[in-house]
Amino acid sequence: MIAARATRAAAATCLAAAVAAALYPPPASAHALVGKQDLPIPPWLFAWGAALVLVVSFVALTLAWRRARFEDENRRPAPGWVSRPVVNRATELLAGGIGVLLLGVVVWSGLSGTEAPDRNFSLTFVFVTFWLGLVAVSVLFGDVFRAFNPWRAIARGFAGLFRLVARQDPPRPLPYPQRLGRWPAVGGLLAFLWLELIYGDSGQVTAGLTPRTLAIAVLIYTAFTFVAMALYGIDTWIERGETFSVYFGMFATMAPVEVRDGRLGVRRVLSAATRWAVLPGSAALVLVAIGGTTYDGAQEGVLGGVISGVFGRLLDAGVNPTFALRATNTVFMALTLAFVAAIFWLGVRGMRSVGGTDMSLNRLGRAFVHGFIPIALAYLVAHYFSLAVFQEQAQFTYLLTDPLGDGSNIFGIAKDPIDYGLIGANAVWYVQVAALVIGHVTALVLAHDKAIAIYDDPRIAARSQYWMLGLMVGFTSLGLFLLSQANQ
Repeated sequence: MIAARATRAAAATCLAAAVAAALYPPPASAHALVGKQDLPIPPWLFAWGAALVLVVSFVALTLAWRRARFEDENRRPAPGWVSRPVVNRATELLAGGIGVLLLGVVVWSGLSGTEAPDRNFSLTFVFVTFWLGLVAVSVLFGDVFRAFNPWRAIARGFAGLFRLVARQDPPRPLPYPQRLGRWPAVGGLLAFLWLELIYGDSGQVTAGLTPRTLAIAVLIYTAFTFVAMALYGIDTWIERGETFSVYFGMFATMAPVEVRDGRLGVRRVLSAATRWAVLPGSAALVLVAIGGTTYDGAQEGVLGGVISGVFGRLLDAGVNPTFALRATNTVFMALTLAFVAAIFWLGVRGMRSVGGTDMSLNRLGRAFVHGFIPIALAYLVAHYFSLAVFQEQAQFTYLLTDPLGDGSNIFGIAKDPIDYGLIGANAVWYVQVAALVIGHVTALVLAHDKAIAIYDDPRIAARSQYWMLGLMVGFTSLGLFLLSQANQ
């Protein structure tokens, strides 16, 4: 009976996805992506295939996955000879020192280097090596950023110096308001996305984000972080309020390794994610991460004409061009974030409608939102894969040895910067589609596992996941749609 209902629901979801897929136009090149015009098969067929994979996965989970597996992380400490070289005072000092050095180079190159964005170390490092690269590192190796976090390293250094000079501990921090949860990190993520996607959108009317502006933003964020650490404590702010620690830590919950109590350990992959979203603001952080990438893709395609139209009307009304562009983009980014959040909460409300639990809508959403962390990862890979491949070549061939862009060659490694033939257009497209499908199947698995843990009746658990299947197919179709629409 469960299998029959699952099959019927899956078939209906697949049909809806097929209708959406049939509306796909021919593909064009996406943001920082090479063209895909010579694909061997049409994009709507990819959408069909992706929906079919999700449907088959859903039916298989309903039939075969009958007990929760990710509630127990099954953590095992690593052998001492493995853990000690990784987790020790010398390694921590070295990693922190590297983080502080890189922070200094970003500020130095931003303030003193060339204003040409493609020749200055700061922009590529922050928006590619740091923002994208550390996500990949976190998923593979755990919360690596904690060791390299420059703000943590500097704050701990000053705290140690205070103890040495004053011969007493620093003043006791204020109690952190529980209701704040991770909301400060959400605000910081929104600010970072606005700086990158809206302030940095030069269009034809403004200079966009310059290295100098980025350096000033970094200094402002640094000052704010130190004040918050002084008020609430270093570790408390790192775990809850510091944007990048919380953001990279979210992806680190997918990793099979973790440092806990000064010891490296191995755990069941993805298991830590089930306990991550316990604090207020956790769901918002995941949805903003997905929504930011969604907006970046949408503004290059389906929203591009609408944004241009509104922008033109503001110009006709005499509004300052720079303000008009940024105001228009801000409104549409907010609408995109609201759209992504509405899809999620509609699905959660649907799950709650099947009964079987007395959890509030907010608690139920927080219980399942960890399943969308793989989707946030999938959207990042799908949208920025080729950007990372090509720009990292620039980072490690000439930007690292010439951070100011003044023609110097500090390490003597400068060479022809970017090989655009390193990966072909079709290979990029296959990576993008694979990322979307794998990410959404993983999300479906995590949601099904959580449903089994929450609902006592397997039949109710299965029915609740009809809604989750619809969400997964919807987000997969949205991702493929954005890829096909970009820069059309």
